[in-house]
Amino acid sequence: MMKTWLSLFGFSLAFGYWIYQFLDANPDAFGMQFRFLTHWGLSLAMVMHFLNWRSRRLGLPDQRPALMAMVAILNILVVFLYWRLYFIDPALVNGDKTPIWHQEYYLHLLGPAILVIDAIWFYRAFAAFWRGAIATILLCSVYVLWIELLVQPLNSEPIGTISAGFPYPFLNDMVMAERLNFYAVTTGTALGFYLICWVVSVVSGWIARPRPQPY
Repeated sequence: MMKTWLSLFGFSLAFGYWIYQFLDANPDAFGMQFRFLTHWGLSLAMVMHFLNWRSRRLGLPDQRPALMAMVAILNILVVFLYWRLYFIDPALVNGDKTPIWHQEYYLHLLGPAILVIDAIWFYRAFAAFWRGAIATILLCSVYVLWIELLVQPLNSEPIGTISAGFPYPFLNDMVMAERLNFYAVTTGTALGFYLICWVVSVVSGWIARPRPQPY
């Protein structure tokens, strides 16, 4: 019952903020809010919460561990990258636009936390270690291709010292080699978080496992 309510709560919040992003997006920019990794994380989290809620309401087993693990890691990566760059300089991720406080903290803290708690302690998503890790690499690669081949060429803002059109301002201050290095390091960081979540999942599962009672 707790898992069902957690999924419903997570879906309700994610759906509300997903709709809100359309009201806050720039309709003249190609890709609109889908230019940003944060919105990929939000969209996939919304889908996973809904699928989990439907399965749990019907009493079905959780059947998508690799997908759940991938989406959880994506959201952890969103939190890590956002706050890491934010504390260096908020303009690196937000440009000259300051997000509304509740939106900022939901997208970059509360929302990902709900999903990760479900993935590790309820869904046990990281049991499918290799499938989830491969899915995470593929997702990172797809997003890189999306912004490199479509978003940047079809947008003229933000403008940086090297290029223009990448969704995050700091990317427009990098040459290709620097961006490729950043993408590789980021993907490696995602895999590092994946390993941490797997260890936490294994240890917590071992602790929670019923012990045989002595006679």
